[in-house]
Amino acid sequence: MRSQSGAAKVTIQSMPLKIGVMGGASGEFPHAVLQKAEQLGECVADAGCVVITGACPGLPLAAAKGAKRHGGTVIGISPALSLDEHAFNYESPTLAHDVLIFTGSGLMGREVVNIRSSDIVVIIGGSSGTLGEFAIAYDEGKLIGVLTGTGGISDMIADILARLSKVTGARVLYDDDPHSLVQRLRDVYQTEHFRRPSVFCRGPSDTTSTPAAGSQQDIVCGMRVAPHTASARRTREGKRLVFCSLQCAEQFDAAPQDFLSTQETLQT
Repeated sequence: MRSQSGAAKVTIQSMPLKIGVMGGASGEFPHAVLQKAEQLGECVADAGCVVITGACPGLPLAAAKGAKRHGGTVIGISPALSLDEHAFNYESPTLAHDVLIFTGSGLMGREVVNIRSSDIVVIIGGSSGTLGEFAIAYDEGKLIGVLTGTGGISDMIADILARLSKVTGARVLYDDDPHSLVQRLRDVYQTEHFRRPSVFCRGPSDTTSTPAAGSQQDIVCGMRVAPHTASARRTREGKRLVFCSLQCAEQFDAAPQDFLSTQETLQT
């Protein structure tokens, strides 16, 4: 395929969605709740998504094991500075994860990294630590799923939110079935929430229906883009280029000279 510029089009694979599983890490868990956590991980893997956890034991570990059993990818965000500190000081698991990221931020500090690294956050069971993760996700406008019937914070969230009036852009879905919850979350993210997945992302209110003054042409697809609404920018040969999407930017990265050679044609 070729773009409007006539340059060869490079197919770029989009990144899989990352679903953070936040939940109880200590104490005894009923077998039925552990099963639900494992099923949650299985469903995330079956949906082609990546599981993110706090690299901790308990329900997040059960979800990690379920994902691995179904061929999924699991990333653990560790509070530790090193593998040794992770396994010895924090007494946390390693083998259910494909990647461990050592934040050195401690238990509370790594919660922020957990949430910001996740496109979607799922709450299962949990106590004060999980409540903190939910609060961060809610404040930052994330799409949040709550697996109900798993005890702890997950069965209190609806009551907590009923007492709040803060609008952050967050959306919360409730379901007691892991498969249904993951499917609904994916559908909402891909059809609605992707437009502004967190408070740190520019949303539809930043765009206009007609080209704004100073707009430039995306040299990959030919669309006119206002600089402040561009999805990505690159600087080449002293010129600032804007792109309508991450896909266009990465097509440019794969073969910049193919597109730069046609830039003058696009601007005439």
